[in-house]
Amino acid sequence: MQTLYFQGAAMALMVASAVAFSPATPFVASLRGSSTPAISQKANFATAFQPVALRSPTARHASFVSGVQMLDSTNIAMPALSSTMKEGKIVQWVKQVGDKIEAGDIVMVVESDKADMDVEAFDEGYLSKILVDEGDAAEVGSTVAVLVANEADIGKGGEDAPAAAAAPAEAAPAAPAASGPPSTPIAMPALSSTMKEGKIVQWMKGEGDRVEAGDIVMVVESDKADMDVESFDSGFIGKILVEDGETAEVGAPVALIVENEADVGKVSAPVASAAAPAAAPAAASTPTPVASPAPSASPAAAAATGDRIVASPLAKSLAEERGIDLAGVVGTGPGGRITASDVENAKPGAAPAKKEGKKGPVRPSNVPAGTIMATPQAKKAAKKNRVDLKTVAGTGPFGRITEDDVLLAAGKPPPSKATDTPAMAPTRDIPELPDGPVPLSGMQVAVAGNMMATKAAPDFRVSRRIQTTKFDELYAMMKPKGVTVSALMSKAVALAIEEHPIVNAHYDEASKSIVYKKDINIANAVAIPGGLITPVIKNCNALPIMGVSDKWRELVGKAKEGKLVPDEFTTGTFTISNLGMFGVSQFGSLLPAGSGSILAVGAALPTVKMVNGAPTEVKEMEVTITCDHRHIYGADAALFLKTLAEILEERTIELVL
Repeated sequence: MQTLYFQGAAMALMVASAVAFSPATPFVASLRGSSTPAISQKANFATAFQPVALRSPTARHASFVSGVQMLDSTNIAMPALSSTMKEGKIVQWVKQVGDKIEAGDIVMVVESDKADMDVEAFDEGYLSKILVDEGDAAEVGSTVAVLVANEADIGKGGEDAPAAAAAPAEAAPAAPAASGPPSTPIAMPALSSTMKEGKIVQWMKGEGDRVEAGDIVMVVESDKADMDVESFDSGFIGKILVEDGETAEVGAPVALIVENEADVGKVSAPVASAAAPAAAPAAASTPTPVASPAPSASPAAAAATGDRIVASPLAKSLAEERGIDLAGVVGTGPGGRITASDVENAKPGAAPAKKEGKKGPVRPSNVPAGTIMATPQAKKAAKKNRVDLKTVAGTGPFGRITEDDVLLAAGKPPPSKATDTPAMAPTRDIPELPDGPVPLSGMQVAVAGNMMATKAAPDFRVSRRIQTTKFDELYAMMKPKGVTVSALMSKAVALAIEEHPIVNAHYDEASKSIVYKKDINIANAVAIPGGLITPVIKNCNALPIMGVSDKWRELVGKAKEGKLVPDEFTTGTFTISNLGMFGVSQFGSLLPAGSGSILAVGAALPTVKMVNGAPTEVKEMEVTITCDHRHIYGADAALFLKTLAEILEERTIELVL
């Protein structure tokens, strides 16, 4: 069983790929007045939503591995619709027991301490039980209804779900208050249903900056993606408690907002009362990392804040990959923020504009202040020679301290190397390669964990070579109109699926059934800095080729900017992974969890074939389909590839009809 955690807003939750991640479960909320139509509300996470206990997304699969069948159900919990919401009242159930629910359907209207909001579902299923009736209230995180995957299970489930809690007999201990002038904490938000802690990638506002409700105050890295966090309140950033690069648990304060500018720097981190009883087990959890209190703001500090480079996480990753100094890039985003497109338009290797007062190697903007950048060898040498690395000036890339820097600081000459002899001297600049362990990002951790789920199904692979002569001719005709190979391949695969719907279906362990899907949603793997994502062309078989092309161009642009919403990358029914542009001749893909098939496409390479008794050069590409063997058999895969080959070799006209 899995517990849904609704975030209370349409947040652009980017995940590495449909292969790597279980589907996200946020929802889209709308503000509704008594006499006004619903208006969309953007996600705001300046203060933390109350976290909801969540079982592992893979627990359902584990129960079947152990041989015990459990009810395939999902709990719907009362969402936190604002930063101050403790409980919500269900104004109306839009769906009733027995109703079929599709992803995106509004299931209920909830009254919070702010407004009435529509709650939409991202999961499909049947409404099995309503545990909290209309007009009743429930605490944030408590279960209000149960979804089941199979219609036959309606009326079941919810026996082990926590009921809506009544008012507690004793008031919970008040949260520790910050000392000094009145202030409002900005807490680490819960940006996904599985997030336990988050790392602050970058503060968009510095101490002393004016903040309006809706302003982006920081960028947070969760276990899913980097996301902008907006403020609910207006005021001035009075104190930053957790600096760039540091991590804090969900709900922990990371900064304080004060009403008056004169109070900036006068507030300090909240301190728990010594008289408070240490009763709650949750209070015994690992203490939240908090940065050391910084001195009060000074004119020099303000100048440093104004000199901070403001760039999106994707722009930073792209700049680091291409060796571009962001100090020389002009931002075109909101407030001069540097976007990925700005980095792409920058000339690689171009010398950035020099800033007065800064000499030596440029320090990366995403490295937290006070961090000592040194090679492992330099650290060992510093320990051996008792040299304080804080006193050593680094001469390595980006100002990194090398072993030679430490030895020179210790008054010792660098060790002579065998390459000092003329015969062994290098004839080119040798790059400094990575050495030692590097912590994974939140996205990479999620990818690594979920990749294990791809092997839960017994899969098999079937390959076939396809001649691309006519396909290449069609592409040459359509390329001037902006149609890409990905668009043409997506259309061809969608048409082949129409004749073989079994490869578009998935196996459901709970009901021991094959789940067919009338919609053919083609997902294509797209590489982005630090990960992979699979934008989805919905109903690809029904779209004209220009419609497929336009939609694909839009999705790729949003993927590169990190602006895809979950519905645009978690709804694929069939996945294509194409490495042909890299010259890869043949490969196989891992089967995404919860799907039936994935197609790997290699490069079209020249080969010699006998045509009409004469050796003739033709181009062939090798495609490999990976299928779930529980419901798709070898003949099914072979027939699908046969049809795909016919479309690409003989029936290419169907792609543009």
